[in-house]
Amino acid sequence: MMFDFEHRLAELGAQTVLCVGDLMLDEFVYGEVSRISPEAPAPVIAVARQEAVIGGAGNVARNVAALGARCLFVGVIGDDDGARAVRAALAAEPAIEASLVIDRSRPTTRKVRFVAGERGQSTHMLRADWEVAKPIAGEIEDAVIRHALSALPEAGAVVLSDYAKGTLTPRVIRAIIDAAGKLGKPVVVDPKGADFAVYRDATLITPNRKELEDATRRVAVSDAEVAAAAAELAHATASAAVLVTRSEQGMTLAVAGEAPIHVPAYPVNVRDVSGAGDTVVAVLGALLAMGAGFEPAMRAANAAAAVVVGKRGTAAVTAAELRSRILPAATLAPEEKIVFDWSVLDDRLAEWRHQRLRIGFTNGCFDLIHPGHVKVLAEARACCDRLVVGLNSDASARRLKGDHRPIQNEQARAEVLAALEAVDLVVVFGQDTPLALIGHVRPTVLVKGGDYKREEVVGYDVVEAAGGEVVLVDLVPGHSTSRLVDRSREPAKPLAQKKPPGQA
Repeated sequence: MMFDFEHRLAELGAQTVLCVGDLMLDEFVYGEVSRISPEAPAPVIAVARQEAVIGGAGNVARNVAALGARCLFVGVIGDDDGARAVRAALAAEPAIEASLVIDRSRPTTRKVRFVAGERGQSTHMLRADWEVAKPIAGEIEDAVIRHALSALPEAGAVVLSDYAKGTLTPRVIRAIIDAAGKLGKPVVVDPKGADFAVYRDATLITPNRKELEDATRRVAVSDAEVAAAAAELAHATASAAVLVTRSEQGMTLAVAGEAPIHVPAYPVNVRDVSGAGDTVVAVLGALLAMGAGFEPAMRAANAAAAVVVGKRGTAAVTAAELRSRILPAATLAPEEKIVFDWSVLDDRLAEWRHQRLRIGFTNGCFDLIHPGHVKVLAEARACCDRLVVGLNSDASARRLKGDHRPIQNEQARAEVLAALEAVDLVVVFGQDTPLALIGHVRPTVLVKGGDYKREEVVGYDVVEAAGGEVVLVDLVPGHSTSRLVDRSREPAKPLAQKKPPGQA
């Protein structure tokens, strides 16, 4: 039976996933390189901005939360500034319930990446690591096991995220897999190292191609070779399945007693592969928690990986982005036009500005597209080289229009807009007004319908202060979404009955 992605993805919000593994802090320093240091033959990066996110197993937790699910997280930190930064970041994620064990004998694992090229083309110049990769022991190990087993009954699935930093000792792994097996909970393992015997009896193990070769000591390049090695690994570890991630070659799934399944990677403009494996296991865990089979879970994870590698840094994928990628859109072009993550928007804007293109902006709920909408969008596009359309999210539209709206969800509305030739990008926003999005886009032209006065248009002052202009487009008389909705709710009028011939 085929998996109904369109309706089942809505169940993600009801799932709980337990994640245990190596927690780290990922920091990114972005800037431009224009000279060589006079002190040494090394490039000098002029820092433009910095960002810090939870990485490692913490990124798995972030991805589970971004999908709308609940994540119970168990990890180890030091007693340092990195630990405080991690705690603050986790506190900002209400869907992550973290149990952190402090190990004062080690620093919090921290990785700082220096990236040249703020937008567009960028190059990782250097990575600096602070870490002690040694197994936890004694009371630290006991505490991790205690927290994990305490959380296990509430979880629908378990993810073990092993970065070989010491949290997942053989004893920790064995305790969790055995306890999950007794409760009937699936266990997904993102493995490290060459000896996978430690993961014996896990439900699903997800090595990349190189890890598969190291674990099986055999060449695994072609589809047949990868499938054979994966089947061998599944048998050796008594796992129900092995899923091999193969970068641009997609994924291969080997399930005991079944033919292997190969899925190609989605065509995508790869910006950064950091943390893509975390996204994969997070989606696998969430899908298995809802009772999905291995194949639909793999297909969802493959789609999620395509989304996340199109973002910069250690990123997460939302349920809306996953749905947008996995469900068929009208064409690939509209699919590429829909943006939920504003960091992706930044890259598009940077490319357009580099080409000195004139950027326009308009916004609305666009619940039922009618000729009035089409005219506004067409005339807005005529005023600029690239048109960005801000689309109210479902929650935003509901606050604006009432509980009976929107008629169509944000994904459907975005796909219809993206299919229009006049629209270059659709950006979903959840605020009550588009003011924050307008400030982010910084358009040269701001377009609204002629039922507004210039000073009533949200963001007019921001645009004009930057040297842009506000354009008001005359509306098409007789066309209104609210009127269409009201008309659809009116009782149908009975058709006039024709009288038989000869009757007066």
